[in-house]
Amino acid sequence: MEGDDMSEGRASAMPERAPVNSSGGPHGASRGGAFPRTLTGVPGPRIGRTCGSRILAIARKEFFHIVYDFRTLLIIFIMPVLQLVIFGYALNMEIQRVDMAVLDFSRSTESRRLVEEFSGSRFFRPFHYQGPISGLDDLFKSRTARAAIVIPRDLETRLKTGTSVPVQLLIDASDANAATLVNMYCTQVLLNYNEERGIKTLMPFDSRNAILFNPNLRSSYFFVPGIIAMILVMISCLLTSITITREKETGTMEQILVSPVLPHEIILGKVLPYVALAFADASLVVFVGLVLFRVPFSGSFLLLTALTTLYIITALSLGLTISTRVRTQQVAMMLAQVATILPTIMLSGLIFPIASMPTVLRYITYIIPARYYLLIVRGIFLKGSSLAHLLEPTLFLGLMALVLLITSVRRFSMNLER
Repeated sequence: MEGDDMSEGRASAMPERAPVNSSGGPHGASRGGAFPRTLTGVPGPRIGRTCGSRILAIARKEFFHIVYDFRTLLIIFIMPVLQLVIFGYALNMEIQRVDMAVLDFSRSTESRRLVEEFSGSRFFRPFHYQGPISGLDDLFKSRTARAAIVIPRDLETRLKTGTSVPVQLLIDASDANAATLVNMYCTQVLLNYNEERGIKTLMPFDSRNAILFNPNLRSSYFFVPGIIAMILVMISCLLTSITITREKETGTMEQILVSPVLPHEIILGKVLPYVALAFADASLVVFVGLVLFRVPFSGSFLLLTALTTLYIITALSLGLTISTRVRTQQVAMMLAQVATILPTIMLSGLIFPIASMPTVLRYITYIIPARYYLLIVRGIFLKGSSLAHLLEPTLFLGLMALVLLITSVRRFSMNLER
């Protein structure tokens, strides 16, 4: 028939379609071929040609979002400096002033010399107390005095005859650490007083001490590098913890869903701007620590830069892991603060020695990133340690960064409901 002939002609003129197999693309191309499957299941462009450009596009978008957000800029640059200044001056274990009550029953030239010896020390502020000995308790309870010295009546007579003089020292030990320091300072003042009078204390051995790395025993040399570790992990984790949740709350996740990008490209694109900003933040904090607190730097800046970058990546990966598990920015920020501030202050060795902790807590400290960076930053700053000396904490940090980054990529879901 004529109609049948025409239909057969049209059918023969149509081109043949390429067979589509179960992998979702022509000739199975979506399974590792030229057209990979994207987030929405639509075949996308070649990864080898455009992977870098897609990561840079996401990084550029994230960078502009940070730059145009005034609150984020305040968190990045202003808050770390303020925290370093506040904590740097507040975390000070040195005893700056000890109010000492002097109960002088001798009222002699030698007793005045002894009191002047305490007055000449930069730690003590002696004042004369005229009441009874029982009234010293009220001075301690009202915090009027932190120490007291009771000088006997026969001080000058005993010194002239060369006999031992029982001078009583009373110290407020409600703060055990401070009381220990005050006791050491009092002992040193009494030794100086004896040396000035030509009295040598007999000791079983000749001790010649040498204090290394911090000869002036300044606590700022110990705490400022630790504060840098706390600030970096807190800021880096806090910023990246809201990246994915912000996309969910603002609705821009839908735009990413229909884009030809893969989960690891989104993660890398979002991390890169924060790596650069956190590194700039670290440089600023280190500069303030060196200039304002005059912390000595004995190591290599290049080594500090490399290991600080590794520490920043670890903190950013922790924030991304939190961001992929929660739905709102508020919850993400709360979890970031709980996961960084308290563990860093309490369990990293920043303030309290890890060796003094219970066994259970000592095991928990192994999962705290700041524990390893504290060894690194204090070693480089004060001791001039090399990579060979810091190999163990470096490997632990690298392992933690790798595990957290892989976890964040695997946990990342392109489903808005997750």
